[in-house]
Amino acid sequence: MSLTKKLWLIFAGLWASVIMLFVGISLGWFGFMPTFEELENPQNNLATEIISSDGQLLGTFFVENRINVQYSQLSPYLVQALIATEDIRFYSHSGIDFRALVRVVTRTIIGRQRGQGGGSTITQQLAKNLFPRQHRNVLGLVMQKFREWVIAVRLERNYTKEEIIAMYFNTMDFGNNSFGVQTAANTYFGVNQEDLTIEQAALLVGMLQAPTFFSPIRHPQRATHRREVVLNQMRVAGFLTRDDYDSIRQIPLDMSRFRQQDHRAGLAPYFREFLRLQMREILDNNRRPDGTRYNLYRDGLRIFVTIDSRMQRYAEEAVAEHMGNTLQPAFLRHSRRLRNPPFSNNLTRNDVDRILTQAMRRSDRFRLMRNNGASEAEIEEAFRTPVNMRVWSWQGMRDTTMSPWDSLIYYKHFLHAGLMAVEPQTGHIKAYVGGINYDFFQFDNVTGGRRQVGSIFKPFIYTMAMADGYLPCDMVPNVQVCIEMPRGQEDWCPRNATTAREGEMVTLQWALARSVNFVSAYLIRRFPPQSVINLVRKMGIEAPLEAVPSLALGVSDISVFEMTGAMATYANRGIFIQPTFITRIEDRNGVVIYQSIPRQNEAMSERTAYLTLRLMQGVTEFGTGMRLRSGYGLRMPIAGKTGTTQNHSDGWWMGLTPNLVTGVWVGGEVRSIHFPNLTYGQGARMAMPIWARFMQRVYRNQSINLYQGPFATPPGINYNFNCEEVYQDDGEDEFDDIF
Repeated sequence: MSLTKKLWLIFAGLWASVIMLFVGISLGWFGFMPTFEELENPQNNLATEIISSDGQLLGTFFVENRINVQYSQLSPYLVQALIATEDIRFYSHSGIDFRALVRVVTRTIIGRQRGQGGGSTITQQLAKNLFPRQHRNVLGLVMQKFREWVIAVRLERNYTKEEIIAMYFNTMDFGNNSFGVQTAANTYFGVNQEDLTIEQAALLVGMLQAPTFFSPIRHPQRATHRREVVLNQMRVAGFLTRDDYDSIRQIPLDMSRFRQQDHRAGLAPYFREFLRLQMREILDNNRRPDGTRYNLYRDGLRIFVTIDSRMQRYAEEAVAEHMGNTLQPAFLRHSRRLRNPPFSNNLTRNDVDRILTQAMRRSDRFRLMRNNGASEAEIEEAFRTPVNMRVWSWQGMRDTTMSPWDSLIYYKHFLHAGLMAVEPQTGHIKAYVGGINYDFFQFDNVTGGRRQVGSIFKPFIYTMAMADGYLPCDMVPNVQVCIEMPRGQEDWCPRNATTAREGEMVTLQWALARSVNFVSAYLIRRFPPQSVINLVRKMGIEAPLEAVPSLALGVSDISVFEMTGAMATYANRGIFIQPTFITRIEDRNGVVIYQSIPRQNEAMSERTAYLTLRLMQGVTEFGTGMRLRSGYGLRMPIAGKTGTTQNHSDGWWMGLTPNLVTGVWVGGEVRSIHFPNLTYGQGARMAMPIWARFMQRVYRNQSINLYQGPFATPPGINYNFNCEEVYQDDGEDEFDDIF
């Protein structure tokens, strides 16, 4: 055989070997190879999005914080930067760029010239992202590289170029727990990816080479230089003019809106945790067609919630403003005079130690030490030893030295708050603030517990009177009422907070406005406690209630969630709608898998609801809520009720407007933490200002366009509600009710 034939045979054998190699790779002879179905439906972990009623992203639930976008949604700057930097011949090859491979072999490998670029196309990089490398030895890496070539060619056959670019941006890791370009844009710049500027898009594309090495947070100089490289590539590719390049490269790196992505970041953290817990049951009851359960953290669901991001922001701002600037400083001044601050003086040292010991045992530090084998004596000694730590304050984080035990006392000084706003006609929760700072106080004061409600319960008693034919201007005696109790118990004889008009006949409207306990006792004697309980059950209150006369003064513990939902019944013409927080849930393909249908029922007649509203309007016109008019300038129709419990432990305000009903609670972590008197320790001072600041912001925002007209009057209501007493003022400005 001639030399020529031998060479041809060797050449043919080499080509046959190469062909067999790639056929074997394609058939999976040398390891994993994705099936056609896997290429058609590449799986990655998609974050579940929480979408507000006004279309804003409130947050995500994720293992990998990834949100997919379509090519049509991508910023053109991102596409241009990617093509220019990573694969200039992307639209002309079929997955493998042979010219780039030749360059890598001749210049990088043989010529040992660095900085000549890699040979991987965008499609090959996508293949590596979708089906990550698992080998670490040289032969394994070579085979993996060949496998990626085959996958890249298959991807080119199954997807359009535009789909490949979109998949590429959706699968890339941008660092700082940001997977996919949409999450990266939110993380680094606080915007959606379609709103990225040229320099921002260039920075993100430049980071893809090495997200940690070129991190703009850790290494801003490297990131700036890398951004300039990408901008220059865009200039070379014709996407930027020389003048554009020269001006854009001078723009300083701005990372002021960077926000580390985690489950606690962003608006409504208490609501999002409440939502997460509720999703367990929802997903259990709404499964895939094959019966398997959706994964909240991987399946890319879209949860459309009722929260309005604008109202939510205003509610959080109102809580922070009042609590941080006014109420907390006043409480700290008061607590300096206490024997065992911040606990009231009626607690002994043993009582205080017992409360703090319980707090210690609930702490993460205690659990961690116990799990590591420490004895309780060793743990307590560690808690008593001063260490360097950072603690939260309303002025920000501060460095200090104190023992963990003292830090327990420190955090007990903070007063807490809960707020929920509901649209009464739909039951949609529009704002939900469970506390003052989720990072440090994770107890949810909206749904997590119940607190004594005080006089905000009184409107329910008056509702019974309205249903029985009373009118707001009807007169009743303002005299002490005693109700006989069963043998062995002392008769129940409540007292008023003030002596205003005692012994006189007063209207029901004036009595509720001034929260007169004598009149509440008068009504509870006419309408048995059990009948009141039957009413509030129809209004959604499920808390345990004892059928005793003191029910009229609000001795029961009820949550902000239940009280706000019940009060919304009045603004919804007597129809109770269970407060709801989800409108619908879609899977990653946009298929609706759950739609909320809230429970509703008629709790009272429209006439009764309206008459009770008129009673509560007196609270803001000449009662305990007058400061809303004089101090905060709110002139629109407002119905409401303050509540203050015994020893001033809990301050409440329920504010009703025709299209928004909001409940606010303020108090200490435990009931022994409270103001000493009514100067600050009343609902009108503790809770009502939060509502006022919240509503001021809501009304100012014309895009919300909240209705400011009167409550709708039912047909046939022709009563005169301008009772004579409303124009009589005894000069008292500060008052509230206690029992």
